[in-house]
Amino acid sequence: MPKQLFSRTPVLAGGNAAAKREEIREYFHSTLDRYEQLFETLRGDAAYFKKPISLRHPLIFYLGHTATFFTNKLLLAGLITDRINPKMESMFAVGVDEMSWDDLDTTHYDWPSVEEVRAYRRRMRETVDRLIRETPLTLPIEWDSPWWTIMMGIEHERIHLETSSVLIRQHALEHVAPHPAWEPCRKSGPAPDNQLVKVPEGTVQLGKKKDDPFYGWDNEYGTHIADVAAFEAGKYLVSNQEFLEFVQADGYETESYWEEEGRAWLKHAGAKHPTFWIRRGGEWELRLMTKEISMPWDWPVEVNYHEAKAFCNWKAAVSGQPYRLPTEDEWYRLYEVAGLSEVPAAAPAMANIHLDHGASSHPVNEFAQGDFYDVVGNVWQWTETPIYPFDGFDVHPHYDDFTTPTFDGRHNLIKGGSWISCGNESLKNSRYAFRRHFFQHAGFRYVVGTAPAIQHGSHYETDKLLSEYAEFHYGDTYFDVPNFPKALAELAIAAMGDKPAHKALDLGCASGRAAFELARHFDEVTGVDFSARFIGQGVQLASQGVLRYTLADEGDLVLYRERTLAGLGLDGVRHKVAFYQGDACNLKPIYTGYDLILAANLIDRLYNPAKLLTSIHTRINSGGILLIASPYTWLEEHTKREAWIGGFKRDGESFGTLDGLKEILGAHFRLIQGPTEVPFVIRETRRKFQHTLSEVTIWEKTA
Repeated sequence: MPKQLFSRTPVLAGGNAAAKREEIREYFHSTLDRYEQLFETLRGDAAYFKKPISLRHPLIFYLGHTATFFTNKLLLAGLITDRINPKMESMFAVGVDEMSWDDLDTTHYDWPSVEEVRAYRRRMRETVDRLIRETPLTLPIEWDSPWWTIMMGIEHERIHLETSSVLIRQHALEHVAPHPAWEPCRKSGPAPDNQLVKVPEGTVQLGKKKDDPFYGWDNEYGTHIADVAAFEAGKYLVSNQEFLEFVQADGYETESYWEEEGRAWLKHAGAKHPTFWIRRGGEWELRLMTKEISMPWDWPVEVNYHEAKAFCNWKAAVSGQPYRLPTEDEWYRLYEVAGLSEVPAAAPAMANIHLDHGASSHPVNEFAQGDFYDVVGNVWQWTETPIYPFDGFDVHPHYDDFTTPTFDGRHNLIKGGSWISCGNESLKNSRYAFRRHFFQHAGFRYVVGTAPAIQHGSHYETDKLLSEYAEFHYGDTYFDVPNFPKALAELAIAAMGDKPAHKALDLGCASGRAAFELARHFDEVTGVDFSARFIGQGVQLASQGVLRYTLADEGDLVLYRERTLAGLGLDGVRHKVAFYQGDACNLKPIYTGYDLILAANLIDRLYNPAKLLTSIHTRINSGGILLIASPYTWLEEHTKREAWIGGFKRDGESFGTLDGLKEILGAHFRLIQGPTEVPFVIRETRRKFQHTLSEVTIWEKTA
């Protein structure tokens, strides 16, 4: 009986909405089934609570994360109005990747049991199934359709199907067990001798339009056109056998083969060979997801970028030829000359991808694709290209930090997919990038070419909104209006008088200026914002002391700006400031015990401001201060009208936001100052500015 194929990512167009609804429903359930089946390889509940590696959460987090992701995004999309479990939806929301604002301190977490997480997943599944059955569907499904957010949740789960399989592979063998649904390949033989194949020059056009019929992540959209010079590329991926030559040549002990960043990783890791290789006496074995096997020398080696780069440097040194990794553009030339197309919808792929051929790598000489092998599939392939935005890049409002935190020059693209790359991951246009010391099911193919590997991107922040906020927080003053975050911090500090000043919270901190200003007075300041993009600016300043960005001048003309904490007199306090991503309406319990909370221009941007305001007293010490600033510009795009706390008629009378604040806060606070209007100016272009008045009220906690 033919093996049933794992469902492919749906075409989001067509003329039969009922059939498409059922296809997406099946895609949703098969994705969740396969993901939950992956966790069946864990040997008992204890395995869920042990970290596979120090830089990651235990696997219980990843079982819960993809489920709470659905809930959090569906709330943003307005498809649901109620949470399933606010505690889990906060605990499992962020901390997936090793970013500077991630919170990986296990003392902050009281993990739920495995059964509690499974119960949550069942409730989420029922909720999404109902939405798929009942939400009106118009084809095609486009970027701004609520169905796009449903697809976002499904494709996000498929990403974690792969990344969680890597974590299981990194888990101690005692915590995993073989499983009939995850059987590896059993083929192996002598490794082929690699050889170089010529690739003629050509032009590549990358990026897709918003009307592309498949779901895509933000970094796939836009345009990039490049002329690619002729080069040569390895016929095969580098096999374990070929990489062994580098190991035996003392490649891990020879510093000259390693780039500066790679040497630092090598010193830290103490690596002597690839991480999944195991030396037992005189024999080599390979760790797979759930077992160890005798080394299959004809399978592709799996390494991080640093190891792949060092191999190429060694190869160049011993051969005298310019060996290196391919660029993203060169990988697309390989795709074109190999005559490839997307994974077929109803037949197994002619590549080791999409779980069509088992749960491991295969020999590097099994899947021919034109003159090459494994241009697509088997293992991901490291490139020389740090991920960057195409011209016309835009973020999706329901996932604004999917890619932007990786536009830092430290995340290199991997191309081609692996044996477990499914859904969007298997598409030609997909773009995934990882830090260079990370391990995935990733190896490499080398190229030889005289053209340099071009690096795209800039150290300057060019996103218009982020640049405007960088200037708003750290830039010049306009029309003699004082810096707004600084002015609020000064008001807050003055209101403190001689009260204790140990901890302050800048809630909705955006780019973080007020947090730094508060640190002049407080021992410890925490900045929290929903957007990782904004937090990134504060993190950069706290760690590096400098922020660079462009400002729109007129038309296509821009101005370049550089701001430093030293120049603002804040360099001496940056060690007291920390930034975290969080939802103000669903904060983690650790955010408590504050002497001051500053909430600037926040409440009229929350989806449920009353939820924050009715509980904020639990986070402030007795006698502590709460400063709220807001222009009260209530908009239904941010807050449904029924959740506004003011700005409407009640019983025929005007009911303002200040009335609402007094009503909600009155049980635990007394108003000690204000209302006062504080102006602010946001610069858009040289000749266009926003001038706004924010009403400030200062409250003292009484009970």
